[in-house]
Amino acid sequence: MGLSTKDPSYIFFDFMLHIGTLCVVLVAFRKDIVKILKAVIRRDFQTDEGKLALFIIVGSIPTAIIGFILDFLFQKQFESLYLNLLTVGIALPINGFFLYISQLRRNNKKLNYMDSLLVGIAQGVAIIPGISRSGVTIATGLLRKVKKETAFKYSFLLSIPAVIGATIAESRNLVVSNVDMATMFLGVITSMIVGYVFLKLLQKIVMKEKFHLFAYYCWIAGLVTIAFYFF
Repeated sequence: MGLSTKDPSYIFFDFMLHIGTLCVVLVAFRKDIVKILKAVIRRDFQTDEGKLALFIIVGSIPTAIIGFILDFLFQKQFESLYLNLLTVGIALPINGFFLYISQLRRNNKKLNYMDSLLVGIAQGVAIIPGISRSGVTIATGLLRKVKKETAFKYSFLLSIPAVIGATIAESRNLVVSNVDMATMFLGVITSMIVGYVFLKLLQKIVMKEKFHLFAYYCWIAGLVTIAFYFF
């Protein structure tokens, strides 16, 4: 039997998945996070780590604004998108388009404030079902000709405040009832392990400049979803 988005078990499970996602990113980028925190504590924003802290703040602003508008002002309309297969079917090919054209990048440059802002907007748009957060943010960084290493790292570091914000927002509706805690934690731990493995795999794919190949999966999945919706 499926779970409604209003079901307490579903809300709690979604909440725990956010926690699991956050843990994966914190572990994978722990060294970078420590360096950024040290730069912030020293108020040294001239180093690469200090600048990265500012870029994360800048990128988080549009994400927060878009999230607030969709989740608070248009909550009912937005939640209906998650129950509409056609929305996902249309969003997947669009997501694939951005992944595909990311290969058009030619130059490598350092991240700047405009890049951070655009990646933050992309992350906010990724709240739409069918749009991959990591996919569209990395693709945006690559299209802005940011170094692939930086585009990958920034995408996931930028997710930290977004996940924390989403977790806090979900916690207001959190009700723990009729939940099999053992099964819940087993599922979350499994997802964390799988998530970590695929994060490392994604990193290798981006470094080898094969990231655009995910576009074919998005296009096929989108067409199948649309066909399933109509037939």
